[in-house]
Amino acid sequence: MNEQVPDKLLRLTKLFISMGYFVWSEARSLIRTLLGMTPLGTCVAVHYHAVAPPHRKRFARQMNILMLHAKPIAADHMQPLQPGQHYAVVTFDDGLVSAVENGVPELVQRGIPAAFFIVAGMLGSVPRWTQFGQDSAGEELIASAERLRELPSDLITFGSHTMTHPWLPSLSEEEARFELAASRAELEKLLNRDIKLFSFPYGAFNERSIDLCREIGYERVFTVLPVPALSDPQEFVTGRIAVNPTDWELEFRLKVLGAYQWLPRVIAWK
Repeated sequence: MNEQVPDKLLRLTKLFISMGYFVWSEARSLIRTLLGMTPLGTCVAVHYHAVAPPHRKRFARQMNILMLHAKPIAADHMQPLQPGQHYAVVTFDDGLVSAVENGVPELVQRGIPAAFFIVAGMLGSVPRWTQFGQDSAGEELIASAERLRELPSDLITFGSHTMTHPWLPSLSEEEARFELAASRAELEKLLNRDIKLFSFPYGAFNERSIDLCREIGYERVFTVLPVPALSDPQEFVTGRIAVNPTDWELEFRLKVLGAYQWLPRVIAWK
């Protein structure tokens, strides 16, 4: 289906604002350098859902672009960012079969680490979460535990994405605690991996859900706010920018370069 005109206009508007933001950021960095100030290390975390077979080549091209502009690091990276170096973290929400079959081989070919956030209670099934927003995987399967266990442990890190993909802020504390704790325990049992990372379904969270994640033992949680990532090596809440294999090339480049980091300010202003 062709992209709707209002959606395309919105994308174009964001693109042009991001171009201006990038130029301003580069000018500011140049001035700081001329003044003898050491440039800070920077990082952007991106998140995908599906990588459909027709889009595999576009995804591969995006990974080449990412490596051109940034140094890929793992989502559980806990070391300080090196001054003047730009980094990128690649993540996937839901654990969809297409991301495993079409995305992972391209990551392995380039040695790019990635984190997969898995809906523990729906492995091997078709996701059914259309009630909130547009974060729906349609008729695509979530990968089975067997398929996930086959992924290379040196590059692929697993994290939880709850048991059933609910809107966490709408749950009682007991229900939320179950989604967070049971998913971690289930994934550790099925995948034989430590599960220390978590991403919020739909990007929906509040202070209570963050506190619960801390209590349950997660070491880092991921949102969908496109803010700088890993500015503090021990940070608990990390932002990400949504990307898609169908992104325009300039759009993707600007996302990787951090040029969409103006968006949360607009959201806060509203």
